Amino acid sequence: MTQAQPDFSLDPAELASLLASRLCHDLISPVGAINNAMELYEEGLGDEEALSLIRLSAAKASARLQFARLAYGTAGSAGDAVSSLEAEKLARHYLDSDKTELHWQTKMPYLPKDKAKLLLNMLVAAAGSIPRGGKIFVLIEEKQEKPLFLLHVEGSLLRLPAAFAEIYQGLIQKAAISAHNIQFYWLILLSAQTAMPLAIAQQAEFIEFLAQ
Repeated sequence: MTQAQPDFSLDPAELASLLASRLCHDLISPVGAINNAMELYEEGLGDEEALSLIRLSAAKASARLQFARLAYGTAGSAGDAVSSLEAEKLARHYLDSDKTELHWQTKMPYLPKDKAKLLLNMLVAAAGSIPRGGKIFVLIEEKQEKPLFLLHVEGSLLRLPAAFAEIYQGLIQKAAISAHNIQFYWLILLSAQTAMPLAIAQQAEFIEFLAQ
């Protein structure tokens, strides 16, 4: 798949607004579950079950917030570094699911935070390629003193998210960027800002995301 020349003319204020909307969307499910469980608990119905649901949903909300802090937030300023172990921890908590296996291999103990931000957003796109679950293999290497990220994805229902393919190939207009597809726009923007071009290889058995 060939990447088109991207259009990065989206207004910064609009970009921030859409990313905030995306974060709210990610939090609606676990926060809503906490609210429902609290109502059951206050009514004295299924106390243990309600408390278990509260703990589980609170953990999910916390994991998504911590992930978003680096993936979307200002924690990714250039010049700072994040440990690969911390990036892996954020990724595992974000993907916490019986459907998806994450295999993480790295030869770099630390990553510049702007590039770690890119890596986590690549992970979101990779996870979106296996809506029914599968395996994601993450390889982090150093090539000529620069990071190389390779995400190899396998799954039973394997397909690139349509919104990602449209943005990657330049088939979508700026006016059509929304909270639904802003993460993919953000991913392509990060790829340009970090000077790590994103390449996609797609076969019947796998999809690979490469940034270097």
